[in-house]
Amino acid sequence: MQDLLKPFHFVDGGYRPSLGARADVIDPATLAVVGAFAETTDAELDAALALATAAQKSWAKIDAKTRAAILHRIANRIEATDMRRCAEVMSREMGKPYPEAIGEVANCAGAFRYFAEIARDEAGKVAGTTQTGSFQYARYEPLGVSVHIMPFNFPILLMCWTVAASLASGNACIVKPAPATTLSTLIFMEVFADLPAGLIACLPGGAEIAKALVASKKTHAVAFTGSAEAGRAVAMAAAGAMKPAVIEGGGSDPMIVTAHAPLDVAAAGAVTAAFHMSGQVCTSAERFFVVDAVHDAFIEKFVAETRRLRIGNGLDKAEIGPLVSKAARDKVIRLVEDAKSKGATAVIGGKIPEDQPVGWFYEPTILTGCTPDMAIMQEECFGPVAAVMRVEDFDEAITRANDSEFGLGASVFTTSLEEAMEAAERLEAGMVWVNNPLIDNDALPFGGWKRSGLGRELSRLGLDAFRRSKMVIIDHKPVRQGWWYPYPDDWFYETGGRKHV
Repeated sequence: MQDLLKPFHFVDGGYRPSLGARADVIDPATLAVVGAFAETTDAELDAALALATAAQKSWAKIDAKTRAAILHRIANRIEATDMRRCAEVMSREMGKPYPEAIGEVANCAGAFRYFAEIARDEAGKVAGTTQTGSFQYARYEPLGVSVHIMPFNFPILLMCWTVAASLASGNACIVKPAPATTLSTLIFMEVFADLPAGLIACLPGGAEIAKALVASKKTHAVAFTGSAEAGRAVAMAAAGAMKPAVIEGGGSDPMIVTAHAPLDVAAAGAVTAAFHMSGQVCTSAERFFVVDAVHDAFIEKFVAETRRLRIGNGLDKAEIGPLVSKAARDKVIRLVEDAKSKGATAVIGGKIPEDQPVGWFYEPTILTGCTPDMAIMQEECFGPVAAVMRVEDFDEAITRANDSEFGLGASVFTTSLEEAMEAAERLEAGMVWVNNPLIDNDALPFGGWKRSGLGRELSRLGLDAFRRSKMVIIDHKPVRQGWWYPYPDDWFYETGGRKHV
């Protein structure tokens, strides 16, 4: 078992001491030191990339069935390994309630099983030929070494989504964990024991190591999850190096409560959508548009459901843990105070809980009377705040929901089939949930529109993000083609005594 106070990284199939500059990992609930990690040095980075490059060449040559069997063994390890220490460390690192942490690591096996099999399902496409005696097809091949820059909120699950797809495609993987959840990510790496040594590495560090990995000539694809601003920077850097990138850049997701909404269900769903993991979910519902006819009744039920939530340490009996850092809470406070100064009312919450003087806690908050000019209706809050705007009808709700530079997800509560179908068609978002927010499906694409991202994770699209196509033409009956040089004389025309093609 690794000593968390002694920095280490994962490379060449095992854990190695880290030699770079040390940084402490702080528990956001208690402000105690959980452990430490070290910035990956240039030498450690170069060694990991060299090993990954060599291992990938052999991995790419393995048949798809054998690769799939190895990915299934990874899934088996996830299901058989006692993940309680990993989950506990995750809770201590970033404040996530323990049931959510253990649930996250337990849900990772499915991605490996899904991509293991879908990568076996097809490896190209045979096309109708353009001429007889010719076999014409496309084949899919791995890109090389992929870089995975991970967020703190779902550090392991989101890593598995893209790492499973990349490995199934025949690539090697370099994981750059979020500084706030480096330790739990490193602990999880033991599940990759069945992979060839060097094929996957986990290299701790901040923005500089991420930049170095994206810029390196030894990496060939990038998967990033984080803020829109950081995502844009990563996308630009990857584009400058002509590398494909999957960017999940967060959002400010809307939730619509229509006149036909089942209010009891809507209120319960809204609590989870807004306050799950203290609102630190990329697809959290942040902007609520509630039709006037049900506004007051919905708010009453929403507040009542919110009062049931417990605030405290993620290792205690609490649904609402701390925010990940002081900076994160400061942003929430800024957005709430701006809204209140412009006329919004905090019908519940809106302050630091009095019984939690230590740590970065903030009460689950519902703001009513919100208007489009408020910063909270324009920025990603990433905290336990639901900003509610009263709208006249369903059409206005759709218009307001789309009035955003983000487009990750969107939720609707209604019992009207017409409204459900209209919402699915008209909402400008990569995912739409009707009466069941935030869920995902390995077989369906996950990703956003507008500033919320590029490319897709999960589904066949998530697999395609880590492979490239090659068109192949094989004439198995070689003949001289009629359009080859030299051209026949009668293909030319004459003018002014000269022949022209």
